[in-house]
Amino acid sequence: MSRRAPKKNVNRRSEQSGRSGKSGRMSDGSKVKAHRPVKNKNNINLSKQAQFTESKSDSVVLDAAFQKVQFFEVTEEDQGQRLDNFLMRFLRRAPKTFVYRIVRKGEVRVNKKRAKANQRLEVGDMVRVPPVRLAESTTVDETGIPQEELNLIDRCILFEDKDLMVINKPSGVAVHGGSGVRYGLIEVLRALRPLAKRLELVHRIDRDTSGCLLVAKKASVLKALHQQMREDKFEKRYLAITSHPWPEGVKRVDVPLQKIHLQDGGWHVKVSNEGKEALSFFRVKQSLKDMSLVEVKLKTGRTHQIRVHALSQGCALLGDDKYGDRELNKRYRKLGMKRLALHAQFLGFVHPATEERLLFEAPLWSDFERIIQELSIQ
Repeated sequence: MSRRAPKKNVNRRSEQSGRSGKSGRMSDGSKVKAHRPVKNKNNINLSKQAQFTESKSDSVVLDAAFQKVQFFEVTEEDQGQRLDNFLMRFLRRAPKTFVYRIVRKGEVRVNKKRAKANQRLEVGDMVRVPPVRLAESTTVDETGIPQEELNLIDRCILFEDKDLMVINKPSGVAVHGGSGVRYGLIEVLRALRPLAKRLELVHRIDRDTSGCLLVAKKASVLKALHQQMREDKFEKRYLAITSHPWPEGVKRVDVPLQKIHLQDGGWHVKVSNEGKEALSFFRVKQSLKDMSLVEVKLKTGRTHQIRVHALSQGCALLGDDKYGDRELNKRYRKLGMKRLALHAQFLGFVHPATEERLLFEAPLWSDFERIIQELSIQ
């Protein structure tokens, strides 16, 4: 892959062991042809995909610097950043749920006023962070991450330069630590790149979903990419297997979705007129035995959008333990498909530094590839 790609879309082929990590150039110095089909090159033991472990609980101070109230002034580098992402930069060992909780309770203040997690900061804003004390079950010790898990994620890096990284996230790996998970993908990446001043998630995908995930290395890059997302300049395409044949003629699913919180602390998403606007486009790529392989293009990015939109058409996704058919899922576990059949296959955007239009493709993991072959109609 050359440093200067062609102006047209470039499909970054994933040779997990064949990238150098220097200036976005492949180790063999080769260029990649546009839209060339990508075979599975991961060669990763699938039993290692979801082993990010839970921890024991003991009370422990997060960081000596946060035993008292701290104040941070927003600089030009952080202008326009969301409050939650700004806080996660300083509270790196705190899970996302903890950060949202202290914001919701009003313990975090912006210019002496309560703020929402999605509030965008301006130059000169003063952010108050309260004293922080976490249980060990919610802290992350980056130096304690097993080497095999570091190696797994290192092999999942599709592309890396001085500005950003694109990862083919395994299914079963959370993007953040928290909710009983000691560490997630972002903590592992920070452990892999200890000299990086900043590593921030540009967007998120569900723990059960595999595929393309984008990470920024600079505040200016993060800000520019978020602006592209707001202007609908990101291209996201997913591959999924539906548990029933996709209904003929249905290409657009435009129904609002609402997140419902349950009394036991759990939650689920349902179709509701009281929910938020959600729009997905479905296209059948291949007819399978009593199922369909579909490509899904998102116009909005609601929680569990693809899963619930598919369910609304009577076609829950294969392997979906939350919304799908448990008996059907159990049957296909015997064939090696032990997780959600949803993969973020393509991710396109304009590189903020080079202004090149890039299109990355994350190869299918072997279990996903194998079940397609098993279900293919001969």
